[in-house]
Amino acid sequence: MGTATPDRRPSAIVTIGGYLLLFALGVLEGLLGSLWYAWTLGPVPVAALGFAVLIFLTSFGAAWGMQAATAGLMPAVGWFAAAFILAMPTRGGSVLITNTSAGKWFLYGGTVCVLAGVVASFATQGRARAEGRVIGRSAGPRHAAPPAPPAPPARRRPGQEPGQ
Repeated sequence: MGTATPDRRPSAIVTIGGYLLLFALGVLEGLLGSLWYAWTLGPVPVAALGFAVLIFLTSFGAAWGMQAATAGLMPAVGWFAAAFILAMPTRGGSVLITNTSAGKWFLYGGTVCVLAGVVASFATQGRARAEGRVIGRSAGPRHAAPPAPPAPPARRRPGQEPGQ
């Protein structure tokens, strides 16, 4: 009983599910950051800076983990959607993210970190694809050239010894 080598590429459902989870992670980071950005250590907006660095690492790590630069876009889009929707004023005039240094660091610093994460994702994944390798992983079946077909057996004439 022979076994076939399984295709190691993820199915479309797994890939789409991964992208949706990355989007949800970006939304969650934007939501939590919008609620906790104001925590400071003296005059330093530690939480705002921490959430900015976190979204950079999420975008870059998503691209590295899924071996696709576009995966770095999903948490970025989710973060933008959550953070900037929550930064908009309500009809009554109240805002969730205030015009303080911590609020500015969260929104503008987070935006710069998101853009840096996406650019770094495209730069590293694009270079890895051009070189035919994947960063941090060996080039598996998804990125390697297909194996050559086996050579046909040599034909011998009647009466011919092997190796002649």
